[in-house]
Amino acid sequence: MSAWQPLPAGLPPEVGHFVEQLRLLKDRTGLSLVALGERTAYSKSSWHRYLNATQPPPRQAVVALCRVAGTDAERFCVRWELAVRAWPRTVAPTAVPATAPAGAAGRAGAGMRAGANGPADGPADEGGYEDDPTVPWWDLLAETPEPASASAPARASWAASHRLLLYALVLVLILLLTAVIGAVTLA
Repeated sequence: MSAWQPLPAGLPPEVGHFVEQLRLLKDRTGLSLVALGERTAYSKSSWHRYLNATQPPPRQAVVALCRVAGTDAERFCVRWELAVRAWPRTVAPTAVPATAPAGAAGRAGAGMRAGANGPADGPADEGGYEDDPTVPWWDLLAETPEPASASAPARASWAASHRLLLYALVLVLILLLTAVIGAVTLA
């Protein structure tokens, strides 16, 4: 097992419990942070922040860790929801290099309030954290199309996209036929 840094003092119990469970799950995989970063869509430094409770992980990161560990993600996602609700909303102001572009200080705490005197940023303004919109490409392959009981607008959109695909296929066949006829007449 890894020798973890102690969690920050004053963390709500929900956050502390969630991070401890996440650490146990990571340890169970037997992977280093580098290897974990290679097997998920999240970097070594991101995992370091998540596992040391300096930043809440996006839901997809928790799902990715559960997938790597071979564990049911649903149980951890419930714990994630409880922890994110209780996660401290204020973050100590982050030092931004003098060469950083304007507005970089607001992005330094991506998704969290900048600090007691700093501006609020993004989704934290609405009272919660937003999931990281990045999804690994292998998760996109597993997505299934809309079920047959989908609403009428969804069926119409599906039919329109398939009709467009049919038109494109017919156009390609016509161009191919024209090329073959042109080649035969020139020969």
